[in-house]
Amino acid sequence: MPDKPLSFSATCALLILMAEDREVSNPELKEKYGVTVTGKERTALNDGGFVTSRRTGRSFSHVLTDKGWHHASELVRDGISAPGTGFAAAAVKALVGNLQRHIDRSETSLAEIFGRVEGPASGVHESSMAETTAGTTAEPIAQQSIAQPPIAPPPIERVPASEDVETLIRKAYAQLADRPNAWVSLTRLRPLLGDAPRDVVDAVLRHMIGLPDVRLVPESNQKMLTDEDRGAAVVIGDQAKHLILIGA
Repeated sequence: MPDKPLSFSATCALLILMAEDREVSNPELKEKYGVTVTGKERTALNDGGFVTSRRTGRSFSHVLTDKGWHHASELVRDGISAPGTGFAAAAVKALVGNLQRHIDRSETSLAEIFGRVEGPASGVHESSMAETTAGTTAEPIAQQSIAQPPIAPPPIERVPASEDVETLIRKAYAQLADRPNAWVSLTRLRPLLGDAPRDVVDAVLRHMIGLPDVRLVPESNQKMLTDEDRGAAVVIGDQAKHLILIGA
């Protein structure tokens, strides 16, 4: 049976979650965008398999599923047909409908555009800028580059095992997940990775967050976290992630 078409409001909720690319609670949505995903919108998104919602405290938190990302890609490719009136609706339709031009021109994907991938480049840039600003000389950048050539980062340590760390993580997740698109805490996952070094596991998790089937999010209810949960978290950017979801 084909999916029931989403209303315009449910479609907009899906697009907000796509743009956030993380688990977002209703209080966060209310503070940031003035809306919440509740009632018939949440029911339609959950029943259609586009969004996974879980109760956190007295509210709900939501995250886009792989099917939700696929539907968002269809909206970008084909345009939004759900009825919506006024300039706000027209602006959403125009922006989403013309995003495909950028995707075609840059040969990127929707996940690459909105995915939260934090690399080391930003930290290096900020450090270099701070040194330049704090310095007392005005030596040209080109001369600095010649005098101080960049140091290549050390190679990532490989685990002396027949399986690489990503495979270990995926197998551990599959062992712990009790249903498709289940959230698994890193507290439970890390003990199943054997002797894999902590820094290597963290580096692989930072890489995996950029993959289309992987989500890493913080625990929405921070009061629930134990010291063990905080210790098992992986810090990506400036945010500690406590839960992982790996789709099919």
